[in-house]
Amino acid sequence: MAHPLGIIGVATMGRSLALNFRDHGIDVALFDVDASLTAAFTAEHPGFADSVADSLTDLLTRLARPRRLLLMIKAGQPVEDVLAVLEGQLEPGDIVIDGGNTLFHETRRRAAALRATGIEYVGLGVSGGEAGARFGPSMMAGAPQSAWAHLEPLLTPIAAQTAHGACAARMGDDGAGHFVKMVHNGIEYGDMQCIAEAYDVLSRGMGLPADAIAGHFRQWNDGPLGSYLTDLTATVLARQEDDGTATVDTIFDSAGQKGTGRWTIIAALELGVSVPTIAAAVDARVLSSQHAARQQLARPPVSDVDLPASALGDALLASRICAYAQGLQLIAAGNAEYGWDIPLARPPRVWTGGCIIRAKLLDEIISALRENPHEPNLLAHDAFSATVDACEAGLRQTVRAATERSIPTPALSASLAWIDMYRSARMPQNLTQAQRDAFGAHTYHRLDDPDGPAVHTDWFPA
Repeated sequence: MAHPLGIIGVATMGRSLALNFRDHGIDVALFDVDASLTAAFTAEHPGFADSVADSLTDLLTRLARPRRLLLMIKAGQPVEDVLAVLEGQLEPGDIVIDGGNTLFHETRRRAAALRATGIEYVGLGVSGGEAGARFGPSMMAGAPQSAWAHLEPLLTPIAAQTAHGACAARMGDDGAGHFVKMVHNGIEYGDMQCIAEAYDVLSRGMGLPADAIAGHFRQWNDGPLGSYLTDLTATVLARQEDDGTATVDTIFDSAGQKGTGRWTIIAALELGVSVPTIAAAVDARVLSSQHAARQQLARPPVSDVDLPASALGDALLASRICAYAQGLQLIAAGNAEYGWDIPLARPPRVWTGGCIIRAKLLDEIISALRENPHEPNLLAHDAFSATVDACEAGLRQTVRAATERSIPTPALSASLAWIDMYRSARMPQNLTQAQRDAFGAHTYHRLDDPDGPAVHTDWFPA
């Protein structure tokens, strides 16, 4: 019997998805250019032995038409290499699905090129890591409706299932899925950095041990801050070595990144969207790698911060709202620029399960966006405006206390500044524009006639 799907790449994510498909009665064929990976997988799971292809050509012969190929391989050149081999072997109607973390511009380019040959190219954002892939990921597809009709019956059964339905959905055409996954990862960066800053205040600023800080995160997880990352943080902080040392205290303080956070910032700059919480998070990871310079300039630590834990909790909640709000504004801008028409409530719905940023807050976001689907800025929704109002004092108190004790809180501070800027009826950029006109004759609009003709002033009359 022909297989409904072929998976190319059986490393961690590919093999986990293969097992997930099999659990749901979907019989997949497998191929990996590294035969040792398929050999190891079938040794552990002998039921897949007859499903392994010897080559890409062999894989194609095993698939039902239209042939559906899921690429779970490293983004970039490996994808190009596979497409080069497949060139001339695929037929009109076949569907190639890129399940890696691919830059959405690349996905759009490949989709356009293959569409000209009658082949559909789908960018599929997959979130949840190994556990998500195995037991229910969140999946964001960039696909034409014709291709999604063939993929939906395969993807929805294996996705995470929540009260909002299966966490798999079509976002729009070509690069929309990878764009939304990129934004997901940007929000993830922002939330993780704010959590790290709260930990730093509790640890260095207040002198609390890791297990005591874990207790605070457990308490927060029972309230509005409940989320996968909040719960995970409590688990990580509670872990101890054999000698009783907190495992987190043994880890070198340099954070890695794979590029999706940076892509989010670049996309925001390209589309004219302000994402300071996310940008601060990326910047913090970059600076964390400059270990030698930090040791040279380091000052003695402090541990006399006087701050109630409730203030920190409020700071985290307000900043989380900011991270989601900035991400949703970026999705709205992507809609306008690339013609995707992604319903703004759809990404949060898909994020309610399986993914890294799943959180209680998403239920409220979905409700707000269904009530007012054309307003991506959460601060403009009454419910979130009220929550930020209630949390504002705690956020200010946290940033002030940390700043006075030289504890950096770049993401929390950026969130506060972003809130303050949106709530400023008048900003100092009137001076900025005057300067631009003075040195470059860039002109400006007058306050009493903002829609009128641009004006230039001779700032240096003879």
